[in-house]
Amino acid sequence: METKSFFIILSSVVFSLIMTGASAQLREDFYRSTCPNVESLVRSAVTKKFTQTFVTAPATLRLFFHDCFVRGCDASVLLSSPNNRAEKDHPEDISLAGDGFDTVVKAKEAVDSDPQCRNKVSCADILALATRDVVSLAGGPFYKVELGRRDGRISTIASVQHRLPQPDFNLDQLNRMFSSHGLDQTDMIALSGAHTIGFSHCSRFSKRIYNFSPRNRIDPTLNFNYAMQLRGMCPVRVDPRIAIDMDPTTPRIFDNAYYKNLQQGKGLFTSDQILFSDGRSRDTVVRFASNKEAFNRAFISAITKLGRVGVKTGNQGEIRRDCALVN
Repeated sequence: METKSFFIILSSVVFSLIMTGASAQLREDFYRSTCPNVESLVRSAVTKKFTQTFVTAPATLRLFFHDCFVRGCDASVLLSSPNNRAEKDHPEDISLAGDGFDTVVKAKEAVDSDPQCRNKVSCADILALATRDVVSLAGGPFYKVELGRRDGRISTIASVQHRLPQPDFNLDQLNRMFSSHGLDQTDMIALSGAHTIGFSHCSRFSKRIYNFSPRNRIDPTLNFNYAMQLRGMCPVRVDPRIAIDMDPTTPRIFDNAYYKNLQQGKGLFTSDQILFSDGRSRDTVVRFASNKEAFNRAFISAITKLGRVGVKTGNQGEIRRDCALVN
């Protein structure tokens, strides 16, 4: 047991050192001399896309999360494969809305339209900036983004397996997965707040409203009236791909309503509601529900830490000319 504990501690230290070394090379003014207008160029393109469709916001935010959690924040989720064997082809990623990918494409085109910037800014950094911009455009906090990531050259469907949180996860499973990326429980709860915008499909939560357990057809942690509303929107014999708002109160505003919903038993996923049901995380939910600024500060801290996960810097990776293809 002592040997096992030693190796767990040693692995954590090694991971921390690797993370610190790579992320230390990120800085907010990374493109100061090579592409000083990068932020305004990206913001302009993202704003235009956002005004065309609100889905731009949750789609881009989810794309960033999926990218960072699989191979690190290296834009590998954007790569295409001629035989459909890239990350984006995994069932977990096929549901990613196309507007997220299109947002990066449009932002990349805007950056490369400036001769000084052409092929100087990584797709990974463009995705990180676009994510900040959609959060802000949707009513969330505006924050500074660390830059200097390089794009990865590897994207495999197999690498996605067991790397993303599942809707039926309990608190221990969530904490273990987030901890493996250097994120603590508060970070996990704050990032879960991204569910204040966006949508999910009936198939992702139908068990909670129809066949939860032999004793309970409906998950007892789910607000009964809300469960009935969900049944109305997701009948048994309905297309499981029908989209349902994650936040039933203010689905188009990035706010702290998500946490207020959890207090009322209106978390769409088990992995949402468990944050309030489990006493170990309830106090943080209550704090974020009552204090929007506390949530905003925690979210900024968490997404900044997320943006450092597995980054490639220096001579690692490349700066792709086309975000969907390796050079």
